[in-house]
Amino acid sequence: MDDLTSRALELQHAAHELMYLGMDGEPVYSDTFCRLNKEVLVKSDSLFSAQSSDVEEEANLCLALLRGYNATIYDDGDKEQKKQAVLDRIYPILEQLSASLFKVHLLTYTYGEVYEESLLQEAHFIVDGWGKREMTAEQMEVVKELKNIEENPYPFEEVVE
Repeated sequence: MDDLTSRALELQHAAHELMYLGMDGEPVYSDTFCRLNKEVLVKSDSLFSAQSSDVEEEANLCLALLRGYNATIYDDGDKEQKKQAVLDRIYPILEQLSASLFKVHLLTYTYGEVYEESLLQEAHFIVDGWGKREMTAEQMEVVKELKNIEENPYPFEEVVE
């Protein structure tokens, strides 16, 4: 595995750990929480300018960045601009990716940022294509994440005037 892919996977792992900190019933200590937040932000910022000519690797990198910037509470004032830049990179990638579990991951996290119905529909189309067979643990996890984002669109709010 090359350096960029391994760094992206490390970021995804750290972001996942931060997002689910304490969900296992273990206590959350402030020093651990702060350390993980800083680690995720530093890893995200260090990978932000990296790009790959390989579609799968670029998609993996974008997913890691989106997850990383979403997980951390820290913001040096440019986090929203960085997330938008990552989203701008994702759209052309989505068009090139084949229907797969990985694409559902990317669609799910992108939908969680922009709430575009077409992303949700495409994710459901791929999941529906898995049929009635028993899903793998990873498939069940992404379906659960998709359902969670779909049912709890925070911080997205539609203001009706």
